[in-house]
Amino acid sequence: MKIAIYGHKINSETIEYFNRIIKVASDFDATIYFEENTLVSCQKIEGFEKSSFHTFNHYRNLPSDTQLFFAFGGDGTMLRAQTFIQDYDIPLVGINMGRLGFLAYFNTEDFTKSCIQRLLNGDFEVDERSLLRVDYINQENPENNFALNELAITRKETTSMIVVDVYINNEKLNSYWADGLIIATPTGSTGYSLSCGGPIIDPVTDNIVITPIAPHNLFVRPFIISDKDVIRLKIDSREDDYLLTLDSRIDSLSVNVELEVKKASFTTKIVKFNKHSYLQALKEKLYWGIDQRNT
Repeated sequence: MKIAIYGHKINSETIEYFNRIIKVASDFDATIYFEENTLVSCQKIEGFEKSSFHTFNHYRNLPSDTQLFFAFGGDGTMLRAQTFIQDYDIPLVGINMGRLGFLAYFNTEDFTKSCIQRLLNGDFEVDERSLLRVDYINQENPENNFALNELAITRKETTSMIVVDVYINNEKLNSYWADGLIIATPTGSTGYSLSCGGPIIDPVTDNIVITPIAPHNLFVRPFIISDKDVIRLKIDSREDDYLLTLDSRIDSLSVNVELEVKKASFTTKIVKFNKHSYLQALKEKLYWGIDQRNT
């Protein structure tokens, strides 16, 4: 059995949970792979379980037959973890040590010895989440050309609006005069898109949402399409370049570079127990049904 561990902002509390995994994993005769920088940070903190571990620093040197990938941090950590997993079909266990932690089903208080044993025994369920794939039409693709949450096109080095021409299956939808444009998965619908007025979309639905950022035309609203559709984007700006953000990764592109966006051929498998649900996460993270005046 092989498991992978990745964390952000390592401290003594994180070390405590890492040590707990290490001890339980030894009972399962599991081989542990630490993300390289995570292990370096751990070794600087007193109390870390001293042992010999395998490491990875890239998708290519993470074993594809890894059974579980543990990610300690917030939503950003979960998104970065996906860049290591990519299409390996490895279940992702998110342990929230950040603030909101919308993607992680587990909190630190849940992460007991019995919880780890249950995970290593395979006694869990997975939420399959769709991703977006982005292809550069007339330029070489970046190494990680996918997004679990969203892609965002924004202006660069200008206060002027940019224009994004959007085509759905080769039929023009609209020319968006705006500060930018977001294309989000259902998973990403509770992120950047939501803050720009986009809808919340249940991850079990097969949809993509197109959300303008501060559009010039107030009648332009977020638009939900099928995730079977292919989106083509042409960008115009007063500057020569624009910014493309894929989750937390940013690329500067010439306005001559067109983009094609579609559903990726693989999914992200987020681990949960049967007591966890997306509706529960909405209520807990967004405080639905809670009167803050009485807290």
